[in-house]
Amino acid sequence: MESQKVLDAKGLACPMPVVKTKKEMDTLSTGDILEIHATDSGAESDMAAWAKTSGHELLHQEKEGDILKFWIKKK
Repeated sequence: MESQKVLDAKGLACPMPVVKTKKEMDTLSTGDILEIHATDSGAESDMAAWAKTSGHELLHQEKEGDILKFWIKKK
């Protein structure tokens, strides 16, 4: 999946992956996709909940070893 920006949030503990994601989303244009890489297991539920409450769309998520990857489209 093609993204406009990649956010490296690996090694950060909750709530920092979501905090950094929000900051990055604020810099993107409507329709842009942000790819996030995180290692905090809590990010799996946090990202989905944050995307829903903030009005953005979680397009896809997957796990590659210890790395959780998310693609969120700015609405």
